[in-house]
Amino acid sequence: MLLGELAETSRAVAASSARLTKVARLADALAQARDAEISIAVAYLSGELPQGTIGVGWAALRDLPTPVGAPATLEVLDVDRAFSRLQAITGKGSQAARREELVSLFGAATDVERQFLLSLLGGELRQGALEGVMADAVARAAGLPAADVRRAAMLAGDLPTVAQAALTRGRDGLAEFRLTPLRPVKPMLAQTADGVAEALERAGRAAIEWKLDGARIQVHRLGADVRIFTRNLADITDRVPEIVEPIATLPVDALVLDGEAIALHPDGRPRPFQVTMSRFGTKTTGDASRATPLSPFFFDCLHAGDDDLIDRPARERLAVLDDRLPPEIVVPRIETSDEGAAQAFLDDALARGHEGVMVKSLDAPYEAGRRGAGWLKVKQAHTLDLVVLAAEWGHGRRRGKLSNLHLGARDPASGGFVMLGKTFKGMTDEMLAWQTERLLDLETRRDGHVVHVRPELVVEIAFDGVQASTRYPGGVALRFARVKGYREDKSATEADTLAAVRAVLARAE
Repeated sequence: MLLGELAETSRAVAASSARLTKVARLADALAQARDAEISIAVAYLSGELPQGTIGVGWAALRDLPTPVGAPATLEVLDVDRAFSRLQAITGKGSQAARREELVSLFGAATDVERQFLLSLLGGELRQGALEGVMADAVARAAGLPAADVRRAAMLAGDLPTVAQAALTRGRDGLAEFRLTPLRPVKPMLAQTADGVAEALERAGRAAIEWKLDGARIQVHRLGADVRIFTRNLADITDRVPEIVEPIATLPVDALVLDGEAIALHPDGRPRPFQVTMSRFGTKTTGDASRATPLSPFFFDCLHAGDDDLIDRPARERLAVLDDRLPPEIVVPRIETSDEGAAQAFLDDALARGHEGVMVKSLDAPYEAGRRGAGWLKVKQAHTLDLVVLAAEWGHGRRRGKLSNLHLGARDPASGGFVMLGKTFKGMTDEMLAWQTERLLDLETRRDGHVVHVRPELVVEIAFDGVQASTRYPGGVALRFARVKGYREDKSATEADTLAAVRAVLARAE
């Protein structure tokens, strides 16, 4: 398959606002791909690289060769191999070697292919080919029910791999994707409720538990083997021996748990979120695990023994959780439909230093990888997980540091991000130094004192309210926004949506 075919498909999808048209164009392209090209095509058309980060920044994409004329000759597999070579280039002379590889690649690209490659490498391929649309396209190309493809993708955590199986082996290929200990699945996410009254109205009688301001973990046990995964499915087992230990001693053969890891003070109150994340990101153990130990707390059980629990209602999963784990590593919770009891539980959680509570429907299954209606979070203050779109160079003592952040919410309709405002508040000197280095790695272009970046970095923003605004394209703006902390454990696809921001405004009106 020629890269030009994917580039033209991307253009057509971006030009259409109709979901069915997008699905049809994507499905047609996937049906033309050879077996070895399917997963690559799905990744590219989703705006992703199979290799992940390959070390190519904005500066490396300047002064590239001019496009070649027709006909197009670049093969998808050749491009994939070029990206793999770019990722492998390290050490002395790597900049020159990477430049040579890019010149060779772009020297063979037509104008359409060039623009596609630039958008792909810059993280700016915005065509509305989100995972839901792409899953439907895979199903159409494979002649399979869309629900089956979505479920397989949910369990695999990787749509390109599922697409490869669906288009080459049909139903039998999809049947291979099931919840299996030691193979992580995407975590279920929560929606937001504006208080326990609203949450109970939506959930009915519910399990209400502390909302811990920690790092999400998924813990697997099979025999004597214990694995710890992050919310992004990275294996961090070697970094957190203090979490492995209590799981390894449980009298079970197989277990999959969902929970949080959090750093606590000796009195049990949570330490600042950044302390947890700093310890969570430490790649060495020993002194770090002793000086800043992480405490695990679990709130769901997805698998136990020979039983898959992911489709069972929450009340059954919670019963298994309580049966298999000692209470000191289970998140405290109550079950109630009474607003007064729920409010008292929330007030107690806040008094203990926690973020708020989670209100979970007792009838809801575990919706891996989705922001399910069965889970509702209630916090004391407004917070949103937003994406950094750009940053401005600071002044005064912040000179030389990227300071004022341009914040964006996710827009599922376009596949892009919509700017909501800016903030330079809430940043420590340490954070300023870190974000300057990190954002320069994500740089795509500059406009005067503004550095535009790939929309990959998620930051948790606290704010006092939302107001209507004609200044920003989404029609809303945040009031008194300040940085609470960076969420490196979250991807941009998990950022809050523009609809969530508008809902805050609607509740205030």
